[in-house]
Amino acid sequence: MSAPVLVINSGSSSIKYRLVDGDTGEASVSGLIERIGQAESTLAHTAADGKRTRREPVPDHGAGLEAMAAAFDESGTPLSEAGLIAVAHRVVHGGERFVQPVVVDDEVESAIGELAALAPLHNPANLEGIRMARRLFPRLPQVAVFDTAFHATIPERAHRYAVPSHWREDHGVRRYGFHGTSHAYVARRAAEMLGRHPKQVNVVVAHLGNGASITAVERGRSIDTSMGLTPLEGLVMGTRSGDIDPAIVFHMHRRTGAAFAELDTALNQESGMYALTGMVDLRSIEEAARHGDHEAEAALEIYCYRIRKYIGAYIAALGGADAVAFTAGVGENSAEVRARTLHSLVALGVQLDEGANRAGGPVVSTPDSPITALVVPTNEEGEIAKQTAELLRS
Repeated sequence: MSAPVLVINSGSSSIKYRLVDGDTGEASVSGLIERIGQAESTLAHTAADGKRTRREPVPDHGAGLEAMAAAFDESGTPLSEAGLIAVAHRVVHGGERFVQPVVVDDEVESAIGELAALAPLHNPANLEGIRMARRLFPRLPQVAVFDTAFHATIPERAHRYAVPSHWREDHGVRRYGFHGTSHAYVARRAAEMLGRHPKQVNVVVAHLGNGASITAVERGRSIDTSMGLTPLEGLVMGTRSGDIDPAIVFHMHRRTGAAFAELDTALNQESGMYALTGMVDLRSIEEAARHGDHEAEAALEIYCYRIRKYIGAYIAALGGADAVAFTAGVGENSAEVRARTLHSLVALGVQLDEGANRAGGPVVSTPDSPITALVVPTNEEGEIAKQTAELLRS
């Protein structure tokens, strides 16, 4: 590796990590620690010599990072001998302050903590990983890469909500967008697949996973995206509602007496495909629909209809698109979702190739389709490592 970067994605009860070359984006080692703080945690570590899985107590994130380092030692790739240039951290919300990757110091760490008000489910966990990594790797630069940063180019017409101005000025209420590292990588990769420079193409990127968002990328720059102040806005997701009439919250508060925290939990963790079907995994929902489950069939139509609406709107916002790119777990693997989404976009210039779509692409449109439909595997960790290497060399 010419620019080894340890990429860490710290969640509330998990740590994902990868050892990635910041020049090529290729990972040589990866791992996942789950159920941190519970009676029994799980560590899965994959390196050149295979995959190791073990169960042991991991009381906190500090212990998790120590277990990660021990796993590297056991696999014959000690981090002390990896030549690391940095430890890079995925941070969900950078607000208006952080629109580029940044080397973490005490001031940056404090600012990320302050931004927890905008991402209370994510930033505190991200920050915990940063704090623990700074203690474990005190001599290495720690770099924060923000999900919101790619969307800093969104113009005011798209990011400003029609709400009282002091909401925006005093409380940061505006559209920020998320999944930025994925959208940036996939838009650039889609341009490469078309044989053109990113500044020569317009791409609509559909990042479809348990969390999902769509972004309009105009010549390499994000100009609109479906997620907003938080990751709740936009598409129907695994457990998130996506777009609803905001007055529903007040209606349910008045009708049921539910606290706003309870309603927040319901919209983020008890809605979406889970509310429609009792299931989250799209593979299970598709299987149920094939066997005549009406609720599963209806949920798939709702899910894909919302995707179609956003893709159509963003083709219009771009003044026409060169490509629509599907990525992330559902986007990359569900031919059914891609077909249901694209069938109704013929009038906008997307002509689906059924056989290519069933085969998984990478091109799933016909050769004469005015807009090329692509399947582009995302590489968020590779993008984070790339941005980190570029920052340290600048």
